[in-house]
Amino acid sequence: MTFIFEICLLIKLDIMFDLEKYNKKIEYIFKQVPSYQKVGRIAYKEGLNTMLLFDKKLGSPHKNFLTIHVAGTNGKGSVSHMLASVLMSCGVKVGLYTSPHLVDFRERIKVNGQMIPKEDVLSFLDDNEEFVSSNKPSFFEITTAMAFDYFSKVGVEIAVIETGLGGRLDSTNIVSPIISVITNIALDHCDLLGYSISAIAKEKGGIIKNNIPVVVGEYSRSTRDIFETIASEKGSLLIFSQESSYANVSLDDYELDLSGEYQVHNLRTVLTTLKILSRNPSFTKVVGDKWSDKNIREGLRTVIKQTGFRGRWEYLSVFPPVICDTGHNVNGLSYVFTQLRKQNFKRLFCIIGFVADKEIDKILGLLPQQAYYLFTQASIERALDAQELAQRCRVVGIEGEVCSTVDSAIERFKAFYKEGDLLFIGGSNFIVGEAILFFEKNVNFFAN
Repeated sequence: MTFIFEICLLIKLDIMFDLEKYNKKIEYIFKQVPSYQKVGRIAYKEGLNTMLLFDKKLGSPHKNFLTIHVAGTNGKGSVSHMLASVLMSCGVKVGLYTSPHLVDFRERIKVNGQMIPKEDVLSFLDDNEEFVSSNKPSFFEITTAMAFDYFSKVGVEIAVIETGLGGRLDSTNIVSPIISVITNIALDHCDLLGYSISAIAKEKGGIIKNNIPVVVGEYSRSTRDIFETIASEKGSLLIFSQESSYANVSLDDYELDLSGEYQVHNLRTVLTTLKILSRNPSFTKVVGDKWSDKNIREGLRTVIKQTGFRGRWEYLSVFPPVICDTGHNVNGLSYVFTQLRKQNFKRLFCIIGFVADKEIDKILGLLPQQAYYLFTQASIERALDAQELAQRCRVVGIEGEVCSTVDSAIERFKAFYKEGDLLFIGGSNFIVGEAILFFEKNVNFFAN
């Protein structure tokens, strides 16, 4: 018995040591290789040379599974998770690579809805420490390589790969997908992708590959011409979901567990993509006889449950109603605030914060005037100072007060709360991420 106890103790100590090592390694990576998510432009690394070198060093793992490549300004996260959920319901072993994360960076890399284990993260970082030190890949290049390597090792059959920024020079653009998807084009990250819709469309259109079909979710006159030109040059079949057999689909036609009204655009894109995929022999070979309307519907009904997708018109509390959404640019927030105005409430409160590189003046015109605002900022370098945000809002007649943190803003709302009030939390992924973490730590917050 003593011997067994000692063995168990050693195993326990080993696990504790690994966890400590993991935490130190992750902290080191975040500090030494800052992510765009945290610090913005200075973390952005243009070009594919380092990524190709990293991929070669790993033995080109992305070639060991089929890929679906998704780009776009808004909606690509929802589309990616919906596609992954449908494939899971059809019995496929699915890899899902998305960004940014909300709480745990391992959210970026999932297989059948489960985050990559910490042990595998640590093993990858240890095995590639010398390469990282010598070649200085970006944070996104490291996580992309980690995703491809992990998907290959665990035997993923199909991976849904979301671009980080743009498309043409994005680290993920080394894949040769069975289909490319571009959700929509709007002004965002202009300092990196261009200051016009046309310029951004060209960058996103860079994921279109030779003779590989591409589905475009939403288009304008200028972006349509650009996509048609690129697809023609590449000899690629181009399908606009707005003109497909699903052009008039509504949220009433399918039961979704994603409740934002804007999801109708993503639903149309997903259904069009699935229809094109169903004609691909490589795809049908993997999916087999489980490909059915029943399983497609089941996958769409259980996106959150199966993939752990968070932050899209999500209720963090029901009594009182607290809704969060990661919409963070003019295009995305226009949908969010339109839906917010339709909700039933006696008083509306909004906790908002933004990153400093957003077009705040354009966003201010979208904010509901009848709300009372708690201006805050996320705990990242890119965050717009809450005092500055409050000052700019007051100039256009938006009233509220400053709270230095997301946590304190939520606590402040609790002090205000009366029956019939509604709280919205948003403005950036980081604000939403911190709000989710707060409610996970304080499950019965409003009951106390």
